[in-house]
Order: sequence, then structure tokens, then C-alpha cells
Amino acid sequence: MSNMSEEELKIIIMRAFQETYEPQSDNAEFAEINSDTILLDTELDSLGFAILVTNLEEELEYDPFSLSSVSFYPQTFGEFVKFYYDNQPQ
Repeated sequence: MSNMSEEELKIIIMRAFQETYEPQSDNAEFAEINSDTILLDTELDSLGFAILVTNLEEELEYDPFSLSSVSFYPQTFGEFVKFYYDNQPQ
């Protein structure tokens, strides 16, 4: 898969986030999130994030957490998207 723009990644990650959230939330309505949304405030638990990252790895064909030489724990949705953007395979 070729490198994507940050906006393209944001759309894919937002969709994957929603698809991961809904089954874990007893079908509670997905709250809109934006770049400043704190990930811990999204109600997605650690298992949910593991599922999200796995689903994104399958779709995007890379895992930025494995590719990055720096340990990074994004705190906001915007940081999460930027991390995926910055660590795309070359």
C-alpha cells in the first residue's frame, strides 16, 4: 500500500475506531471524536485498542508501533493519527 495523506489515514482510522467501539459498547451510540479527544475518554478499553490496532494493521498492512524505533503512547486521537502517518513504511 502506498503512503497516504494524513487526512486519508484519519478517515480510515475513524471508521476502524467506530467499528471497534460499537460491539464493545453494547451498541451505545458512537460519540463523535476529533483530534483533541483524549483516547482514555473514548470508553475504548485496552482490549478495544488492541483490536483496533490489529484491525488497522490488517487494513493498512503495517503496524507503526512495531516500525517505530521510539516508544510512543499517543494521548489524543490526533496524536494517534499522526503516529500512523509519521511511521508509514517507505
